Amino acid sequence: MVSLYFSYMNLVLIVQLLWTLCLACQDIFSLRNNRDLHAPDFLLFFVIIDWVMAILMFSGFCASASVTIFFMKDMNFCAEYRRLDCSQFTLSVTLAFFTWLLQATSSFSGFWLLISFF
Repeated sequence: MVSLYFSYMNLVLIVQLLWTLCLACQDIFSLRNNRDLHAPDFLLFFVIIDWVMAILMFSGFCASASVTIFFMKDMNFCAEYRRLDCSQFTLSVTLAFFTWLLQATSSFSGFWLLISFF
């Protein structure tokens, strides 16, 4: 059950990576063909997917953080089982939090750009 939360976080981050690569390819294509990406229909699609990804990343981050706190503080697994590298758990949760912050910033900037059209 515990590895399920970290697997969920990893899955969400992999989906985020694929979404970002798709956006990068779309940007390169539009730059090479002189297309405008600021059309409201394209932007609405990007904003909706960005918000969904931000929510998924936040839920994965929160689930992994709760398991890490459960391991380190509540059950003292790190003190009893030296095989567990709790610093790796903490590092993965911290990096997931920073990734979520960047995704949330991107979502809000896309939302404000979408609002500026109307």
